[in-house]
Amino acid sequence: MGPRLADIARHAGVSEATVSRVLNDKPGVGTETRKAVLTALDVLGYERPARLRQRSAGLVGMVIPELENPVFPMFAQAAEGALAQRGYTPVLCTQTPGGITEDEYVELLLERNVSGILFVSGKHADTTAPHERYHALVSRRLPIVLVNGFAEAIPSAFISADDREAGRLAVNHLVALGHTRIGFTSGPERYVPVRRKLEGYHQALALHGLDGDDLVELSLFGVEGGHAAAVRLIERGVTAMVCGSDMMALGAIRAARQRGLRVPQDFSVVGYDDSQLIAFTDPPLTTVRQPVNAMALAAVRALCDEIAGHPVSHTEFVFDPELVVRGSTAIAPDRQTASGRVAPSRGALSPQSASPAHANP
Repeated sequence: MGPRLADIARHAGVSEATVSRVLNDKPGVGTETRKAVLTALDVLGYERPARLRQRSAGLVGMVIPELENPVFPMFAQAAEGALAQRGYTPVLCTQTPGGITEDEYVELLLERNVSGILFVSGKHADTTAPHERYHALVSRRLPIVLVNGFAEAIPSAFISADDREAGRLAVNHLVALGHTRIGFTSGPERYVPVRRKLEGYHQALALHGLDGDDLVELSLFGVEGGHAAAVRLIERGVTAMVCGSDMMALGAIRAARQRGLRVPQDFSVVGYDDSQLIAFTDPPLTTVRQPVNAMALAAVRALCDEIAGHPVSHTEFVFDPELVVRGSTAIAPDRQTASGRVAPSRGALSPQSASPAHANP
């Protein structure tokens, strides 16, 4: 079935006559209006007429860790759309345990003469990993942009979420609900985002006069890692947990329920990412939202600028996260009403509005 002019016109905010002129490549339509119609065509899933298909500006590699955590497909989809609008064809490279390594993917991408590479949560985020691979790409004048992870010695643009602020937001929310025994879990500490979240966690606890030195359990990323960490932390008497990902948070909820704890009445959990469907879990997960779309767009812009030969600042652009309060957090058990119902949350933090990105030199 061909494209429906009414649907495209409604999505682009123009008349059906204008849509018809664009689809038939007729003159008399402004550049921005033409772009809006073509974007609507792409978004609605219609194939562009042959006369309007632009040649690919080139291939762009996109190396991401895996697809099991929904946040990575979210980033890939957002980046893919932004690249397509600029005429580039993305080549998605997904790593799995025992599969193709990051270095092997780079070799494959170089063989295909990619115009640039986006690395998401790659070896650049691992403080113990050598970074010669990135220096070699820079020396070949191949544009690269590194997402979620920072290494000052690599001359590249970096795009990151403010992980320290993420840790602070989660702790401040739980403290406002009356929790004083707040646990923390994330992946291995050698990763830059983990270290930063942990710093934010400790900073917020210290600000409130609380101590969390014995309440940190670093584990493996994923549901099983969150479950294992929660088991140990619950034994130490925590009433709430800050988790380094939504998947880990779901594991923590499972562990709490297996021990007869109700979430959130007995045990509160905060995740990180706000990946798709998290709002529909049981209970809906309170989480710190990573601004994936804004970060993906910024990463694509930086990469395309470098490909075009425009100077790009070799610095870290940091995007503010946002606290999203849902049903997995509540008043601390010792502050609930005698009837067992959760008392109103006085002083609890409302969701924070995301701020523009700022740069760290």
